[in-house]
Amino acid sequence: MDTFGMARDDETSVIERRVVVIGAGQAGLSTAYYLQHEGLVAGEDFEVLDANPTPGGAWSHRWDALTFDWVNGVYNLPGSRLVDADPAEPARDVVKRYYGEYERDRDLRVSRPWRVMSVERDGDDRFVVRAQHPSGAVRTYLAGAVVSGTGTWDRPYVPWYPGHFDGRQLHTRDFPEPGDFAGQRVLVVGGGISAVEFVVLLDAAGATPIWSTRTPPRWRDVPFDTEWGLAVENSVAQRTRAGLRPLSVVAATGLPRSPKLLPAIASGLLTSRGPIARLVGDGVEFADGSTESVDVIIWATGFRASIGHLTGLGVREPTGGVLMADDDVSVVRVPGLFLVGYGRSASTLGATRAGRRAARAAAAATMDLRSAADRLPMG
Repeated sequence: MDTFGMARDDETSVIERRVVVIGAGQAGLSTAYYLQHEGLVAGEDFEVLDANPTPGGAWSHRWDALTFDWVNGVYNLPGSRLVDADPAEPARDVVKRYYGEYERDRDLRVSRPWRVMSVERDGDDRFVVRAQHPSGAVRTYLAGAVVSGTGTWDRPYVPWYPGHFDGRQLHTRDFPEPGDFAGQRVLVVGGGISAVEFVVLLDAAGATPIWSTRTPPRWRDVPFDTEWGLAVENSVAQRTRAGLRPLSVVAATGLPRSPKLLPAIASGLLTSRGPIARLVGDGVEFADGSTESVDVIIWATGFRASIGHLTGLGVREPTGGVLMADDDVSVVRVPGLFLVGYGRSASTLGATRAGRRAARAAAAATMDLRSAADRLPMG
């Protein structure tokens, strides 16, 4: 396949690039934009690989009921503005369209759907990036630097509890539509905005939602603006600069007490039953000793960083996280490897700024590598 999905004959060949960018979400597209500003050419000097069949990153997997007015905010991609988004349109469609137009307008030549399976070093200290297409075709890239912006969507987290549950269980990433649960008792587990949304939507669709959180919900009345976002990022950075795992988003942000949620808060719908103690066949037992019979459990319990493709580089610390440099994009253990959309840059605002820093650092680290066009034989 070439960068636009057409078949080609050199799938087993080695492709040389100065920089390989993994992931075409907010962080990856921002990185690509700033690589162009550093004078690198997409499809020649750098390559953007994305596992999704369409633009949109993780947004392309969201459910119809997540309309744009539910979203805390999508920060503008660099050099662009997201305007005239219909609040009632599925956020998935808004972002897919926005990212797709951005890729085309800037000729970023994203290669998809190519899933990066591994990144390793060769004997010359270059990065060997292996990617696979759903057809089974494999590509191998040699690069002087790698920017990984794979986010978290591929690593849903479900906590372990003693006991067992006989009913249906699913995670946020598998959520279908609220109407599918009409007439059922549904336990929603998790303290983030997705859990809150599920509770409200399920109630409106005729289900009976029950909400469980590990700690009491922390409602916030402060504006979720740029200044607030920077404060959150700084608190996250303290952990990643120590090699610790990033905390969940809600642990760092709390929940917005938005006008849209006030009726549900006032009615008691958004009242947590507290943490789960154990699963009991047809339901759960809570920490306070009470029990509830439920038909379905939805685990809105977040995600972990999707960096399994970097295992061969030994990026993880004994603490479980990745030790990041003070620029918050450079991996201390692996010079030339940069993480964007990780830790403090997990937000759309942080991802854009991280893309700029990573692009500049990757371009500088590969300055001695000539462009693909320069390497072609003369004649």
